[in-house]
Amino acid sequence: MKRNAFAMRLKPGCEAEYKKRHDAIWPELKAELRKAGVSDYSIYLDRKTNTLFAFQYLAEDAADDALPWAEVVRRWWHMMQDLMDTNADESPVSDPLVELFHMD
Repeated sequence: MKRNAFAMRLKPGCEAEYKKRHDAIWPELKAELRKAGVSDYSIYLDRKTNTLFAFQYLAEDAADDALPWAEVVRRWWHMMQDLMDTNADESPVSDPLVELFHMD
């Protein structure tokens, strides 16, 4: 398994709605993520900066690079774009995080 972490930005005042939508995440989106090799996916919020920190495990043969082309992922992005900083294709602006320490 590979560890993967990245940061995104939540628009001010959108914390409750972001959590509400994720609490009701679509089963077909979860299935698509699992199919791509994503597991143990968590998102944390730094309330001081509205920065979302995401962490996930990726299978060694993960196909997560195909996720942006999945129809269910694009529908999710469309639904979430009013809450987050997004790119022109409605994908979240996402910055990779560099792992500096890990302890098993």
